[in-house]
Amino acid sequence: MPQPRRQRRPEARPDEILDAALAVFTEQGFASARVEDIARRAGLSKGAVYLYFPSKDAMLNALVEQSAGKLARAAEQLVAIGAPGDPEAALRSLLKMLMTAMADPDISAAPRLVLTEAGRSPEIAAHYRSQVLDIARRALGALLEAGVAAGRFRDVDTDALMRLMGGPCVAHMVLTTIFDLQPKQINSPDNMADAVCDLILFGLVPREEAA
Repeated sequence: MPQPRRQRRPEARPDEILDAALAVFTEQGFASARVEDIARRAGLSKGAVYLYFPSKDAMLNALVEQSAGKLARAAEQLVAIGAPGDPEAALRSLLKMLMTAMADPDISAAPRLVLTEAGRSPEIAAHYRSQVLDIARRALGALLEAGVAAGRFRDVDTDALMRLMGGPCVAHMVLTTIFDLQPKQINSPDNMADAVCDLILFGLVPREEAA
């Protein structure tokens, strides 16, 4: 007696499509990827894909919300909980979260795609800004405010701090996931985050033993 054909739950299809889209975008590049290829990878018809996502841009935007957007919201929550009590510990935890996530190819895949496409697509750039960068900027502003209020940080420009913290995270992502240039002495994202945090807090000037 033939077994009944397994039916996939409709609510699972968007995730299946996004998994397929990420694989196709990564293999072929965003510009060369076709919706037909994504549909085939997901085991669906092209028309079924369009029921959930009207375009490749919409798929990439959804992938951003799944990865970098989720990370940005988690960072904002971490700051809201931790910064009022110990802003320096919150800064270290934030960098550890970001370094660990950005070194994971599955998490950093969508941001890397955005880096290649944002210059050609203002809509993709604007979506990434609203879903990731604006949230990150707000979180860093709150962290800085808490640190200044506690007398632990100087009152510096939020945008300068964002670039100072974001630069090492992006560099770590690119060097680790694209060029496979692993640190020679620092053996984990946590330790790298601590090293970067020490540089942010204390710079390169030697510190006295008491400090």
